[in-house]
Amino acid sequence: MIKKSPGSQPERVLVTFEFPSSIWAETVHLVGEFNNWNQHSHPLTRRRDEENWSITLELSADREYQFRYLVDGQDWYNDWQADKYVPNNFGGDNSVVVT
Repeated sequence: MIKKSPGSQPERVLVTFEFPSSIWAETVHLVGEFNNWNQHSHPLTRRRDEENWSITLELSADREYQFRYLVDGQDWYNDWQADKYVPNNFGGDNSVVVT
C-alpha cells in the first residue's frame, strides 16, 4: 500500500510504503530507482502494534519511481496498489509510484 502526503517543501512528497505482514518475512527492503536499486539501504520496520511493515521516504514531486519489495534477500514482490506497473528486464513487472 502507498500513502502520499505533502513533504517539507512544495517540490517534495512524503510517501509511505507498506508491505503486508500476512506474507511471512524476517526482513523486508524497499528497492528502487530512488536508491539506485540498493538491496540494503531502505529496510522496512514493523512494530508490534502495526499490521504492516512500513517505511516513509521524502521524494521529489512530479516524478515516477520504479520499485519492488525484497523479502528475506531473495523474494521480490510488487505493491498491488501501485500507481502503475512497467515491464522489467527479468520477465516481470516493477511497481511504479507517481509523486
